[in-house]
Amino acid sequence: MQIDTQTTNEMPRKTNWPNVAWFLGLAFGLSWLVDVVLYLNGGLANPATTLLLQFQMILPAFSAMFLGAFFFKESPIYHRTNHRTSRWFVYYYLVLTFLYLLGSIVSLIRPDLAILLSSLLLIPNVLGLILLVVLRLAGGKDSLAGAGLGGGKPRVWLFYGLGIITYYGFQTFLNYVFKMGQVVDLTKAFPQMAAANLPRAALLPIMALNSVIIGPFLGLIIAFGEEYGWRGYLQPELIRLGRVRGVFLLGIIWGIWHLPIIWMGYNFPGHPVLGSLAMVALGIIFAFFFAHAVFKSKGVWTAAYLHALNNQTLSFFFMAVLAPTDNLLSFGAGLPAIGLGAIVVLLLLRDPVWREDQSPRVKE
Repeated sequence: MQIDTQTTNEMPRKTNWPNVAWFLGLAFGLSWLVDVVLYLNGGLANPATTLLLQFQMILPAFSAMFLGAFFFKESPIYHRTNHRTSRWFVYYYLVLTFLYLLGSIVSLIRPDLAILLSSLLLIPNVLGLILLVVLRLAGGKDSLAGAGLGGGKPRVWLFYGLGIITYYGFQTFLNYVFKMGQVVDLTKAFPQMAAANLPRAALLPIMALNSVIIGPFLGLIIAFGEEYGWRGYLQPELIRLGRVRGVFLLGIIWGIWHLPIIWMGYNFPGHPVLGSLAMVALGIIFAFFFAHAVFKSKGVWTAAYLHALNNQTLSFFFMAVLAPTDNLLSFGAGLPAIGLGAIVVLLLLRDPVWREDQSPRVKE
């Protein structure tokens, strides 16, 4: 059997459901196991929560890479056929996952070390970015793109990134206008920064620089953990059902994957049922947004950057500028935001890119 991506007369390759099932089983199994461990150790009140949630974020990529490198023979990263420099990044990410596993275990045993360990693990994250640049320079563009690790187009990063910042800035304004939030007292919320004795007008730009400009790159390797699993592996498989249908299904799966931490009070405290439905709705909305960016950019790292930027920007506006009165009933991530996000998705769906068929063709 021969794969031919140029031929348009043959039938497109169908979704490999057995492989998809293996990926979902491993990704969900490992991630939800981490959630169970967190729940049994005090839930979100545990000092190790941040580190465990970061560990959970990298597990979808670990699952896709582990299966792709050692079990899925048709995978572009299968160890016997991938001789590109990209293989070193795959091995690096597997090692990174092990480091986060060790860090999580130690932080559960010694909660007083959780913050220190989370800070120390920034080092391999930065080293991962350096390795990525080195591999790109050594192997050329095709070495990463050919393994599903393409960087994408810088202008797409910029355009969609500005869109995210504008999106949350506008929602912060709406929360202020409709009295759905309260102005954050930075001296209470961030006493370590308030100790600098700077006025709010000076603190906010510093925090914005750290959160919106620097933060996404420090969190890029972690965000890649979700994006390589969902957008890098699963999305190409599911869109063989049709791009709109496949991305919609992916959004549901992605939203469901988050549910255990929602039940513990993350994102929508006090709303386990409606919060779960809201999380699935947000998963669908952002699945379409990130998919559209990937279709335009042709690189999974675009989604990783936008994911990291989304998290950082949301945190900045709603933790440092105007805190929503109720996360579920306010703009940002709540029901009003879902309505606004649905409008954005409807606008994106007008793009002809959703009707393009770029699935690899199979020729017998």
